[in-house]
Amino acid sequence: MSGPVHVALVGLPGSGKSTIGRQLARRFGRPFIDTDQVIEQRVGLSIREFFEREGEESFRDLEQSVIDELTLGEPCVLSTGGGAVLRPANREHLKQRTQAVYLHSAPEEVFRRLRHDRNRPLLQVPDPLARLRELYSQRDPLYRESARFVVETGRPSVAALVNMVVMQLELAGVLPAPGA
Repeated sequence: MSGPVHVALVGLPGSGKSTIGRQLARRFGRPFIDTDQVIEQRVGLSIREFFEREGEESFRDLEQSVIDELTLGEPCVLSTGGGAVLRPANREHLKQRTQAVYLHSAPEEVFRRLRHDRNRPLLQVPDPLARLRELYSQRDPLYRESARFVVETGRPSVAALVNMVVMQLELAGVLPAPGA
């Protein structure tokens, strides 16, 4: 692929998008951008507070405009919110404008990682594992529709996962040249 390359990561909350994204950005010499952090900076509230105050629909509207803007901007490694794929426009922008990688995690695996995390608005429910299973069944097809690559997160180390993503991009011939 010629020209600048955006790499975007999609997946369930807690699938490792931010952690893997930061390492990929370092490896590629590109900025790392987390869409949730961009939104928090713009609204001056945490995602959780914004959700509670304005509702999910307002959050998704803002998220859609941020993803549209960022996928047209400077090449970067982009970590998207777990629900970004719910909007058809986001799926289209990720598919058309980025090399999107789905970090595929089983709900049980995500639950193990997130069971003590109180900052995930969608998981503040009586049965978070059931909620993750519900999110997975709803979103897995949408992640697959948005992404060019699927990487199984399983239990490999962060370094191993980063290498798996890089290998997928190299095999596809779309890897950004270091420092390009």
